[in-house]
Amino acid sequence: MNLWNSAYNSVCIFLSDSTDDQTFETKSVAAQQHATLECPREKLLNSDKLYWIRIISGHQPEFLGRTTVLNDEGVHKTPHFTTKQENEIFILYINQTQINDTGLYYCIRTSWNNMIFLRGVFLNVEGPQSSISGIIQAPPSAAVHPGESVSLQCSVLSDSEKKTCSEDYRVHWFRAGSHQSHPSFIYTHGNNAGCGKSSQKCFYSFSKKVNVSDAGTYYCAVAACGEVMIGNGTKLDIKSKFRKFSW
Repeated sequence: MNLWNSAYNSVCIFLSDSTDDQTFETKSVAAQQHATLECPREKLLNSDKLYWIRIISGHQPEFLGRTTVLNDEGVHKTPHFTTKQENEIFILYINQTQINDTGLYYCIRTSWNNMIFLRGVFLNVEGPQSSISGIIQAPPSAAVHPGESVSLQCSVLSDSEKKTCSEDYRVHWFRAGSHQSHPSFIYTHGNNAGCGKSSQKCFYSFSKKVNVSDAGTYYCAVAACGEVMIGNGTKLDIKSKFRKFSW
């Protein structure tokens, strides 16, 4: 069994047997940003080696770089990862992080047949975020009858400080009928929103002449930065104009 299969099968054992120096932290970075992870090199014996490995769910442990107790100016470099010594630390540098870099990164020390996890980092790579902070849908103000027009409204709340991508959002409407297995697409808005002075709240609405088959729940969906946010839904009941009488 090689070193990496052994590490994969024995993570819990080694973590429980780690020295007091073992630490674990969580680190978040934005996608396309650089990440630097550090591991101490002190208290090493001459035969000791340090490794940076990565464990991502569904994959075998991945070797990223190695160093020894001796001062070494060597650099293990790929287009995406760089490992090197710097003063009394062993550095892992990740160039332009990607979403699939999210995972567990371990610095381990090996000496003969002994393996100790010195440092663990859960790296969370966050994708670009839109400015959308909420979607509010208001129900129709009055009962709707066949042949009448109804106006559905959607308010999109935004926070410009939250935005980390330049993509403009688009607003769509979908309907989920009681006898439909999948929502059906209804309408997409152009750049015709009514926004306040601060543009932190924009109103979208569309009108439609309805019949009985248009009953269902209508959802306002906002697509931005590769994500879709969906409103709470507006249930539209179509009531007949004629009252039934029993004889």
